[in-house]
Amino acid sequence: MTGTPKRASRALAVVVVLALAGVLGWRVVTSGGGVAAELDHGKVVPAPVLTLRRLDAPGVFSLASLRGKVVAINFWASWCVPCRDEAPLLERTWLENRAKGLVVLGVDANDYSADARRFVRKHGLTYPIVLDPHGSTLGHWGVPGLPTTFVVDRRGRVVAKVVGGLRVGDNAESFSREVARVIAQ
Repeated sequence: MTGTPKRASRALAVVVVLALAGVLGWRVVTSGGGVAAELDHGKVVPAPVLTLRRLDAPGVFSLASLRGKVVAINFWASWCVPCRDEAPLLERTWLENRAKGLVVLGVDANDYSADARRFVRKHGLTYPIVLDPHGSTLGHWGVPGLPTTFVVDRRGRVVAKVVGGLRVGDNAESFSREVARVIAQ
């Protein structure tokens, strides 16, 4: 009899994760493409407003406060397997390039803050992390799925994106090349 509440809790957790994935999918499908679609058409566009509650510190964080820096914005969630795989690469990129003006910004989407905090602790992430528990920013950015990473130049323009985990195929190389290119500008 003691196993029944545990099974019920696990089943509820699975239902919640599936519901969140469904909401994410619906938001992406109905988003109209956002920044990602503009980039696919070869356009460089101003970064949408991004002001969210911080996970790593008290208060809110605004992308506008980073004008003059290169920003790699990584949309992720703790339940996303490729997000776990790419976390060390993002941390290493942040540590190796922050003196050159790079900020890695993690946007935890469709997640509970406790799960996000565990993820950050487990992977030793030190770059800024913000919370978007309802996925409200995903449509503006045109995030097709998690993870997705955008590169914003020093003038606040989105100039590149990498869809999917940075440890998949040539995504890591593409990401590193784009970050280096934008830092050098």
